[in-house]
Amino acid sequence: MSRDGLDHARTKMSDAGVHPTAIDVFSRFYDLLEAGQTGTIPESTVSPLTDVPRHADLDVDPEVARDALASTAIIKLNGGLGTSMGMDRAKSLLTVREDGPDGRSLSFLDVIVGQVRAARRATGAPLPLVVMNSFSTQDDTLEALGRFPDLRVDGLPLDFLQNREPKLTADGLEPVEWPSNPALEWCPPGHGDLYTAMHASGVLRALLDAGYRYASVSNSDNLGAAPDATMAGWFASSGAPFAAEVARRTPADRKGGHLVVRTDDGRLVLRESAQTPSEDADAAGDIEKHRYFNTNNLWLDLEALSTELNRTGGVLELPLIRNDKTVDPSDPSSTKVVQIESAMGAAVEVFDGAVAIEIDRSRFLPVKTTSDLLLLRSDVYALDEDYRLVAQVDAPLITLSSAYKLVHDFDERFPDGAPSLREARALTVDGDWAFGAGVRVRGEAILGAEGGVVPDRSVVGPDGLASRDA
Repeated sequence: MSRDGLDHARTKMSDAGVHPTAIDVFSRFYDLLEAGQTGTIPESTVSPLTDVPRHADLDVDPEVARDALASTAIIKLNGGLGTSMGMDRAKSLLTVREDGPDGRSLSFLDVIVGQVRAARRATGAPLPLVVMNSFSTQDDTLEALGRFPDLRVDGLPLDFLQNREPKLTADGLEPVEWPSNPALEWCPPGHGDLYTAMHASGVLRALLDAGYRYASVSNSDNLGAAPDATMAGWFASSGAPFAAEVARRTPADRKGGHLVVRTDDGRLVLRESAQTPSEDADAAGDIEKHRYFNTNNLWLDLEALSTELNRTGGVLELPLIRNDKTVDPSDPSSTKVVQIESAMGAAVEVFDGAVAIEIDRSRFLPVKTTSDLLLLRSDVYALDEDYRLVAQVDAPLITLSSAYKLVHDFDERFPDGAPSLREARALTVDGDWAFGAGVRVRGEAILGAEGGVVPDRSVVGPDGLASRDA
């Protein structure tokens, strides 16, 4: 390896119009990568996070809460296309509910806007909504948000763009070339790019100049992370520069990122799955030892963030995540590449006095697969007047076969909407089944690998198609 790889990457980014600060951030990570750093966090260097305050136990003065929310901006990460579900546009434009006002279907963005508007009405807070888009999601997203002329807050943009960087050849750390599809030569830098993009775009300065002190940050596919005055009041009163919302891990959360305490300095640290050495996988997956996973719901003190970015010239010192891929994700035989990434939650280790707070699952409703989508479309949740998804029963575990992986195929198999899941503890679909109207699922229901049609108004139970309702 030589410095040529970095020089070539910097030139490629500059020629593509990438902001100089983003190029500097990439250069820092390149140096770490070339030096052999992988970003791994061995079990021997950390201890479990304990004694975390609970959102459910907060007792915040209502006036303090309202004042804090009035100084809070809502930032949503919206760069994903949902490619793993076969989408080619912003994932947040996917229909998530069919029970909107006047029977309208609602996308993730529709629900987010509804939540912001409801919080504005209830509290009087201006609550600017600012979306971090990618080049692939910006046009469709702004077109969708254009249907809400009251959404924009004077003097603030509705969105800003995340950066992009070149994929690097695994054997030489040179920018990869892929003439058959040059778009595949580029990748996003991970959601840790949030801070660089806020700084470089001027959004951070614009929020501060407009009088906003705090930001509530979450992914656009997590509809549980609605504006929360109590949480805003707690964060403002804490004086902390940064807070991470965490939730108790279950067996389903063994492989996700989780917060730990670095033993040499006592700082909170985010350890992602990609940062866990293979020999430590069992320890990291011990949900009784490491109790809390990262929800990617964050609270930022914008003044503290600005101070740190000014100190570092816009290069927030986040840990490196090395992600080994192929240049064409759909072709495992294509050129092996390295993607340099960082996680926005990893900023918890950057700030002195950063804290964590435990939330329940009502604030963590992500949609990463069509199984998650089926659950949120079902009657397990009701959409209230504040556009919050309220669980009516404990959510069952949904496992769908590969026949449902892509949204188009998924929708074809549920032409009349999701079945009733309120009586279900689990639904496992091993084969390719098309669901009729009015289907009900009970208990730990299973549909076998043979596939077929689930008739209208039938009941699916532990033994498959158990009966047909009148």
